[in-house]
Amino acid sequence: MTTVLSGYHHSMVSGFPLIHQGKVRDSFAISDELMLIVASDRLSAFDVVLPDPIPGKGEVLTRLSNFWFERTSHIIDNHLTGIEVNDVIKRPAVRYALRDRAVVVKRLKPLPVEAVARGFLIGSAWKDYQATGSICGMELPKNLLLADKLPRVLFTPSSKAPAGEHDENISYQAMENLIGVEMAAKVKDATIDLFRFGVGHGLQRGIIIADTKFEFGLDEDGKLYVMDEMLTPDSSRFWPVEK
Repeated sequence: MTTVLSGYHHSMVSGFPLIHQGKVRDSFAISDELMLIVASDRLSAFDVVLPDPIPGKGEVLTRLSNFWFERTSHIIDNHLTGIEVNDVIKRPAVRYALRDRAVVVKRLKPLPVEAVARGFLIGSAWKDYQATGSICGMELPKNLLLADKLPRVLFTPSSKAPAGEHDENISYQAMENLIGVEMAAKVKDATIDLFRFGVGHGLQRGIIIADTKFEFGLDEDGKLYVMDEMLTPDSSRFWPVEK
């Protein structure tokens, strides 16, 4: 018997073992090669999950991510498989509940870093700049102001903290130590290319994408994929151009 979300706050799909519960997404095993990711309506702020969900949030995140994954596959492969949720979930009521908030994806080994691209001086980058005049060890011009456009797109990796703890910016060398020199270069290049593509698309529609973060994973052959989510309000800052 298959059950589904309780108020879309916590996912439970019996018959599919829970692999991981993140701040927003729940992952269930389909097979050794595939898993089901369900985007809940949980609200996470500064790495803390708040008690009240936002109705429909998971559907928005899933639709946006799928939109971007499909349009950036020429840059790097992603975790999508093309397998429909209806192909793995048999009960009509559960199919209906999951139709816009779940995807069948490759089971990848996540890299232990978050890949952040920044076009503007905001958030933790602003705090680092105020304290040191640099971001992740990269020197910046003096006298920049909050939300100023950066002289170039910056790649600023961060650690992946356990649930309830905060991610912390790390240097590029620290990332190389974690995942290797060659893999670090691949992640950096893919991150900047994905960000620039998204920025260009947004500007044509009156939207500034100030910064974003991506997550990457490897298959059994060591091939790199972008995964989890892409250019959503949970992972990015969107500003209206006119303001």
